[in-house]
Amino acid sequence: MGLAIMILGLALFVGVHSITTQRDLRGRLIGIGGEAVYKMVYAVLAIAGLLLIGFGFGMYREAGLIHIWQPPAWTKHVAALLMVLASILLVAAYVRGRIYVVVKHPMLAAVKAWAVAHLIANGDLGSIILFGTMLTWAVLDRISLKRRSDAGAPPIPVGGWKNDAIAVVGGIVLYLGLAYAFHPLVIGVSLVGA
Repeated sequence: MGLAIMILGLALFVGVHSITTQRDLRGRLIGIGGEAVYKMVYAVLAIAGLLLIGFGFGMYREAGLIHIWQPPAWTKHVAALLMVLASILLVAAYVRGRIYVVVKHPMLAAVKAWAVAHLIANGDLGSIILFGTMLTWAVLDRISLKRRSDAGAPPIPVGGWKNDAIAVVGGIVLYLGLAYAFHPLVIGVSLVGA
């Protein structure tokens, strides 16, 4: 049952986010109730999807993981390095500097690094479905960005090396918070000594 709820959440989350890539459909939806209503409904559905993903994955974990393969121990270390990178890229998406300019879409790059990190470190069916879906979505979204005819949202100013320093320090702090607080408390898996 947990996997079914998680998959429903993934369908909702990815489905809502995929509307962004369908510019004509997005425009028609905005035309129905205006941009504020569109954004509110979008946010509510995306959050509902995230909650279903989390709830479903938690139920799946409690019922017992369905192991497909056993990852070698070294994958945990590679995953940790990828998560540091993902955390820095996530912060760089909002504190825009040279990292943003070089990577172009650091949020999607962060999602890809996060998904790959978890795919290589987990060999159970639920993880493969969850992180494989998110990786696929991020890759397809990045491809769609290259093909869009409009620029999307208004540009956010890009700073210099100070913003990059903030992104690196902020990313490391975010990683430490995820590894030492969020992961053990919310996910129930300690990464310390893993």
